[in-house]
Amino acid sequence: MPLSWNEIRSRALAFSGEWKDASSESGDAQVFWNEFFKVFGVSLRRVASFEKRVVTGEGTGFIDLLWKGKLMVEHKSRGGNLDRARTQALNYFEGIKNESDLPRYVLVCDFARFRLHDLDENTRHDFTIGDLSKNVGLFAFIAGYQTHKLREQDPVNIKAAEAMGKLHDKMQANNYGGHHLEVYLVRLLFCLFADNTGIFPESGQFQFYIQDRTNEDGSDLGAHLHTLFEILNTPVEKRQHNRDEQLAAFPYVNGKLFEESLRTASFDSSMRKILLDCCDMDWGAISPAIFGSLFQSIMDKEARRDLGAHYTSEKNILKLINPLFMDDLRAEFKRARRSPNALFQFHKKLAALKFLDPACGCGNFLVIAYRELRLLELEVLRARQKDKQQTFDVHSLLALNVDSFYGIELEEFPAQIAQAAMWLVDHQMNAQLAEEFGVLVTRIPLKTSPNIVQGNALQMDWREVAPAEEINYVMGNPPFIGKNFQTAEQKKEMSRIFGDAKYATNLDYVTAWYKKALRYMKDNQEIRGAFVSTNSITQGEQVYMLWPGLIEDGIRVHFAHRTFKWTNEARGKAAVHCVIIGFGLFDTPKKRLFEYEDIDGEPHEIVCANINPYLTDAPNVIVSGALKALSDCPEMVAGSKPADGGNFILSETEKNELLAAEPAAAEWVKPYSMGKELIHGIPRFCLWLKNCPPEKLRKMPRVMERVKAVKEMREKSAKKMTREFAKTPTLFTEDRQGDSPYLAAPMVSSEKRAYVPIGYFPPDHVAGNNLYTVPNATLYHFGVITSLMHMAWMRAVGGRMESRYRYSAKIVYNNFPWPQNPTEKQTAGIETAAKAVLDARAKYPNSTLADLYDPMTMPAPLLKAHQKLDRAVDRAYRSAPFSDEATRVAFLFALYQQYTAPVLPGKKKRRR
Repeated sequence: MPLSWNEIRSRALAFSGEWKDASSESGDAQVFWNEFFKVFGVSLRRVASFEKRVVTGEGTGFIDLLWKGKLMVEHKSRGGNLDRARTQALNYFEGIKNESDLPRYVLVCDFARFRLHDLDENTRHDFTIGDLSKNVGLFAFIAGYQTHKLREQDPVNIKAAEAMGKLHDKMQANNYGGHHLEVYLVRLLFCLFADNTGIFPESGQFQFYIQDRTNEDGSDLGAHLHTLFEILNTPVEKRQHNRDEQLAAFPYVNGKLFEESLRTASFDSSMRKILLDCCDMDWGAISPAIFGSLFQSIMDKEARRDLGAHYTSEKNILKLINPLFMDDLRAEFKRARRSPNALFQFHKKLAALKFLDPACGCGNFLVIAYRELRLLELEVLRARQKDKQQTFDVHSLLALNVDSFYGIELEEFPAQIAQAAMWLVDHQMNAQLAEEFGVLVTRIPLKTSPNIVQGNALQMDWREVAPAEEINYVMGNPPFIGKNFQTAEQKKEMSRIFGDAKYATNLDYVTAWYKKALRYMKDNQEIRGAFVSTNSITQGEQVYMLWPGLIEDGIRVHFAHRTFKWTNEARGKAAVHCVIIGFGLFDTPKKRLFEYEDIDGEPHEIVCANINPYLTDAPNVIVSGALKALSDCPEMVAGSKPADGGNFILSETEKNELLAAEPAAAEWVKPYSMGKELIHGIPRFCLWLKNCPPEKLRKMPRVMERVKAVKEMREKSAKKMTREFAKTPTLFTEDRQGDSPYLAAPMVSSEKRAYVPIGYFPPDHVAGNNLYTVPNATLYHFGVITSLMHMAWMRAVGGRMESRYRYSAKIVYNNFPWPQNPTEKQTAGIETAAKAVLDARAKYPNSTLADLYDPMTMPAPLLKAHQKLDRAVDRAYRSAPFSDEATRVAFLFALYQQYTAPVLPGKKKRRR
């Protein structure tokens, strides 16, 4: 018989504590896995074997651990690359001859982190050793339990949202729209939920009413629903006595949900069928996050873009509310449960907490926060029942209610949804309480309501919605609208909120909520806040536009999630990369930073002394755009810009065709690269007619045709400067091509690479305007900006395009703190190592920079050359090695602060 889950969790906690500091693969791995299996009551040697030898096309390998048909483990030393470990494990499959021996699960681990892949379900779960006890359910197959599919959301959520969306569309097409339609759908939503969850006395009561009382063609459905809504709004004692029993059996709901008189809707057979199909779904199993999905499903694409409506999944909401308040409350509960009086006081504190979401949408943050607090209250009630010897009255002790939650929402329908969602999750939690204590807890008729206000949060005084003195937490997911997508009215709102701030209209819309929140907190400096935001507000130019003002307002960052990939419950998921920032007007000694090795994966937590505007563990230094380099180094400039309508640029085929027709043009055709061509080795060319004599140009009619097309294109341009360049149609509009070799860095490159691929080009290779170039650069300069020190700086202060690196001369290069007065030996060491990197690249002439710098395909000699270069550059900064990227970034910020410190009178600033 398998061990009980309580016993397994207890063993898992002990295992995590014993192995939390292990690091050596060779020394500890086998003992580690023997002990791991004991957590589940299984002797490893009875089911699996170590170092299983397999032969693949790549040679002989040894599987770290194989349980035939079940599990393969690939183990690395602490800090090892888990992506590589997974690839290595999958490569071993070729060497397993019997198909029945192929494992379903692949587990990779480095002592500190676990990553479990279920190959049948195509799922992946990441967690740390400290969270093993919370994830033991993933290993039910080891313990001998039947495994179940684990999904973030049940598919019924999406089906329900889509079905309600169809009903909305049909009612709207039948000229039943606007406010009445929105309220109507919320009422139906409530009835569907009430039918499955005990709000209505009999399960299926609403469904049976529609089936029994309405015609199949739907002609009388609207009239019957109208009558039902009236019943639900009427106290039992005030109803007409001759109502039939089926109607009279419905309870009085109140809460203003059915109060307003709506015009009667008209239905047909297809609409009736959709509603009955909805009745067949198990609405009791639907997550509260469904209401956001429902809202998305009935909005058109343009409306979603205008409102910036990106709805988070429950998983992402928990990323915010756990560090904002739930983690602390759970820890406080563990301490309080030791004493009945402390437990009583803690319960009082829970009941008194109040929350504001000033961009609440459909209320997802409020709903999930309320659910988590009710779950914690359930634990409190369990503990209080255990301590109490006499009668335990759950009704009188239940303290949390929906009226502790406040929200502001621009649109009426999501505000209606948010209010209904809070009532429904309240009932869900009451049902769970009933299961626990065997006592039915109902709050029908509704006596309390969440405080959801419809209005523009940027134009309202939040104190009129919720007095700041009463609020403990401000949280939410304000709209994601970049500066280029804001309406004229939204631009005005930004200007009003930021006042005379220079960059107000260049900031993302979400930043206005930070500004207003800080003003709101002035009336209660104990408030803690957290918002989900576009990651751009912590990168590149937006940092120096936004954060000086926020710091002047007193902001202190308490916790942050660095860039991760947005997941939501919407139809057609939005590709958004975001951050979460927790903040207040007071400081906290322990700050929590959540890093993502993989933006699609799970974070690991770092406890740090300070979180700066770039969301790094470093001083509050802000790097602004600089026209000149901070250090003594060659200038970096953008490449040459053709502004030619494509007429100067040639593919390889176009080049060959041109030269076949006009061989004389060969002198004027040059290799040409933008960022994509540099990285992927795509051959591209351009007509470079600078210094081409007129008599030669006239002898090349095909080239002349292109020059004529350039002239015509520029003459038609809306830009005055471009029209001016129509007078010189043989030249690029911006010529920055020098006469010496130069470094070329792409403006945008993949975040998956540890190193941005940087090229070294001869002067006759033309760099396009999507490349940054460093003319007259030496091997020393190439070595430094190709090193991990420079890459760490770029990742910290540079911008992003989604999650891809966006290199910048003004922000990244010009502000980079180069080594201060390196010795000749240090400089020579960097030059030697830099040449070794170029030599290692040269060994693979048929490989592109994309191939060479892909973490999965990077050749070992090139990796070793880069590692030697990294050590050489590190030594130019300090003798002690840097343990990781965070250490490098903190060091560089401190150095930047030193380099930019004001010069005292009578002292000269040293050059670097």
